[in-house]
Amino acid sequence: MILRRRTVAALLAGFTAAGLASCAVGPNFKRPAPPADTNYGSASPTGETASADGAGGNAQRFVAGLDIPAQWWTVFQSPSLNLLVEQALKANPNVDAAQAALKQAHELYLAQRTSFFPNVQGSFGADRSEFPTGTLTSPTVASNNTYSLYTAQLTLSYVPDVFGAVRRTVEIAKAQEQSSRFQLEATYLTLSSNVVVTAIQEASLRGQIKATERMLELEHQLTDTVRRQRGLGTASDLDLLAQQSTEAQTAQTLAPLKKQLGQTRDALTALLGRLPSQEPSETFVLEDLVLPTDLPVSIPSKLVEQRPDVRQAEENLHAASAAVGVAIADMLPQFAIDGDLGSSALKLRQLFSPYTEFWDAGASLTQTLFDAGALLHKKRAADAALDQAGAQYRAAVITACQNVADTLRALESDADALKASAEAQVAARKTWDLARQQRTLGTISLVAVLNAEVVYGQAESALVQAQANRYADTAALFQALGGGWWNRR
Repeated sequence: MILRRRTVAALLAGFTAAGLASCAVGPNFKRPAPPADTNYGSASPTGETASADGAGGNAQRFVAGLDIPAQWWTVFQSPSLNLLVEQALKANPNVDAAQAALKQAHELYLAQRTSFFPNVQGSFGADRSEFPTGTLTSPTVASNNTYSLYTAQLTLSYVPDVFGAVRRTVEIAKAQEQSSRFQLEATYLTLSSNVVVTAIQEASLRGQIKATERMLELEHQLTDTVRRQRGLGTASDLDLLAQQSTEAQTAQTLAPLKKQLGQTRDALTALLGRLPSQEPSETFVLEDLVLPTDLPVSIPSKLVEQRPDVRQAEENLHAASAAVGVAIADMLPQFAIDGDLGSSALKLRQLFSPYTEFWDAGASLTQTLFDAGALLHKKRAADAALDQAGAQYRAAVITACQNVADTLRALESDADALKASAEAQVAARKTWDLARQQRTLGTISLVAVLNAEVVYGQAESALVQAQANRYADTAALFQALGGGWWNRR
């Protein structure tokens, strides 16, 4: 009995080793070559940006190869912003969903990996039977026509991986797990970027509201001045109505700004994984944020290593490559090995006693001879899926490089725009102050004062938006470069 068991075990072990040592048909995946470009063309920065006075006005220097911290949002040096990003990463349901998807993919990979090993099942059966003594010979040694039969056995089945179909299938599962892993990293990156940009948008709106309210206060003072001048006869009713109209138009812009601020707060609350009634207590203004002076710039060959979406596309390409091997293996002969080992007795206590044992072992080979071309078409479909995944990977690389190039252009242009906006705001404020003084002296018309007033209001709002654009595009650069996930423990 022991010898028979060893024979069956050795036979199965031999076939297992043979299957594991056999070749795997289909293409062996090779990572695509990274882009050979060393810069981003005309978008590549040449030095440092322009500077301006006020919030977000310092010059920024582009540093090639500068590493990105895992918590990249800390470069803005805002404790409130750091707190909200951490809360979002812990509580946002999209993160929970991505984490669950990764866990599912990992478990499916582990389940698929078990295909390398034989499947062993144990069974026990008990039957009570009666046979017709007048027509059949007794199937047992007992003379009684009623008997019990007890059977305990192990059934082993194994499909040798002769042509590598199992290995390619496991390879697919592993690539899908890695794809889910990079999808999770992309979720982290997108979420943290959305929190930062939404906070900057809130700060921008608060700045615009503050500037508008300050403008309204000045306009109200001018309205009172015109009203007194009308009482003295130095201004007409038409002058007063024109000034009141300008003040009302400025006041009219407040409601949309406050609406946008409320909606921005709702969006920020949702990013934190909360309902609108659980709005965070933290608020943001541009003066509380620090614009980083040193900005990283990664070359394209490094960028494809850092971008989660590019890495995910690469793993999808890997899975598609392995699927071609599976399709080829399905067209080749299929091997199977099975064996049984057990004991059968008329009495339960006699199980595993001498002369009750039985065993069998066998192997089979199956080859599809006719399927109307089904396997061939599946192979061609796998080839097409591989071509599709390759094109999607190239598109992801192009998009990644485009994102960086667009952001670099925006950073330099925004610095120039902020400098111009700051100069325009200073000039507009001086012009309006001078116009009000000259109007008090009666040397210019009220129309000239109103025009200077409108220009100043527009300059104030444009300055705040230009400041916010620099912060937002700085965050966009860190997002475009991958966000530093590779430095996270």
